[in-house]
Amino acid sequence: MKLFTLGFAALLATGSVFAAEPVVHDKTGFFVHLDVAKVLSSTDTYGECGVVPARLDYLDSQGREHVLDYQVLDTGCASDN
Repeated sequence: MKLFTLGFAALLATGSVFAAEPVVHDKTGFFVHLDVAKVLSSTDTYGECGVVPARLDYLDSQGREHVLDYQVLDTGCASDN
């Protein structure tokens, strides 16, 4: 019984170590404070025309992962020459 209890406690401890924290989805708006410690990925909008959706995945200073969806005005239109 002691071995079973020890094994169960070890299983719970490992489960909590491997439990992933939920990704924080930031709200867009004017004057949004972003705590960006490391950029994981961002949307490449090169060659797009007009207002297009973009996404920024980053880690904050506490190591939590964030996702920011926003709109960006790109100037890849043929008539912009």
